[in-house]
Amino acid sequence: MDRIPNKKRKMFAKPIMKKKQANVDHITGDKIPKSFVFARGKLPGSLRQLQMDLRKLMLPYTALKLKEKKRNNLKDFLNVAGPMGVSHFLILSKTETAPYLRVARTPQGPTLTFKIHEYSLAADVAQSQLRPRCPQDLFKNAPLIVLSGFGSGEQHLKLTTVMFQNIFPAIDINTIKLSSCQRIVLLNYNKDSKLIDFRHYSIKLQPVGVSRRLRKFVQNRQVPDLRNLQDVSDFVTKAGYGSESEGDDEAATVTLANDLGRVNKASTKSAVKLQEIGPRMVLQLVKIEEGLCSGDVIFSEYGTASEQRQETNQNNEEDAGDEDSD
Repeated sequence: MDRIPNKKRKMFAKPIMKKKQANVDHITGDKIPKSFVFARGKLPGSLRQLQMDLRKLMLPYTALKLKEKKRNNLKDFLNVAGPMGVSHFLILSKTETAPYLRVARTPQGPTLTFKIHEYSLAADVAQSQLRPRCPQDLFKNAPLIVLSGFGSGEQHLKLTTVMFQNIFPAIDINTIKLSSCQRIVLLNYNKDSKLIDFRHYSIKLQPVGVSRRLRKFVQNRQVPDLRNLQDVSDFVTKAGYGSESEGDDEAATVTLANDLGRVNKASTKSAVKLQEIGPRMVLQLVKIEEGLCSGDVIFSEYGTASEQRQETNQNNEEDAGDEDSD
């Protein structure tokens, strides 16, 4: 019997279809803000890591793996931003005196320039904690934004408020799911020092009046080790395993409208826990420009026109330095 030669079969691989992000919120109908976080000029390693931390903070509506090249200028980012629906730029830079963060609305501005007085990376914040918390789905939804101390009525503070409110998606308190509220960005303005404390927290709910041991048992679904106990009640009441009801402060408790997970049930009280996840920054608003990193200066913390020109020249030198380094 003749052997039939094997015919080469063409392999067909079904292409992986990536879910396209929506540009409009299907509930509120508002356009979802998206961002690019990138650098202008050469940054030291710690500021590069701060850039990555900021990208992670802005998830899921940002380009986490945005690739930058030395020859890229601001127009290159702007040309890509339009088709992708990017509404904001967060731009890090470094001069001889200090690092800066510019927050700009595309394509026509305005641009807010902040001097970074202090900053801590997310890794530094986690290292300082006994039990750092960062579950896998923490960055699945955009963070909530809370602004404190900006209500003085001054024009530059109003612009700052509007800018940061529009960076993140708007929420509808009547339709929002509690499970999507997992992070919060807090900006607190000190009118005396004129500094802004920038903090990033994770939100966790814990049932009031339930011991940590029992809570862990319900969450993990693991059979407890009862060999050394006389009765099942000893497992629940045994001391030395954390406080019996952590976070029972009345001011920090909420009554849930619906179930959230296996432990937090509807119509029961739960304690709201905030745990910092970083990055952390201390910012000072130094300038507001009418356009995209250019145009008339609406506000300047520097009093004289010469100081304003000096600050503008520093930013121009950063942009020129990128083009010369090609």
